[in-house]
Amino acid sequence: MNNKQIKSLAVALEYDGDNAPVITAKGANDLAEKIIALAHEHDIPLHEDKSLISILAEIDLGEEIPESLYRAVAEVIAFAYILTGKFPKDFKP
Repeated sequence: MNNKQIKSLAVALEYDGDNAPVITAKGANDLAEKIIALAHEHDIPLHEDKSLISILAEIDLGEEIPESLYRAVAEVIAFAYILTGKFPKDFKP
């Protein structure tokens, strides 16, 4: 994405629990605000990390995240799971 005059940036990920997360939506400015609004409407947890978002925004739609980003994205997914009360099947507190 071209970084000129970007006021807001959003990237949506889909994670099925088996494969690497996939970029399902991304956009800047007005489109970013629409992505964020849809996430709010559907109670999808949001996490703000400008550095990670700018890297993820460079990945093509439908592509899996690269292995180099697994740990950073895993932390975001774990955060989202905790917020929504989801835990892995074999999780024992």
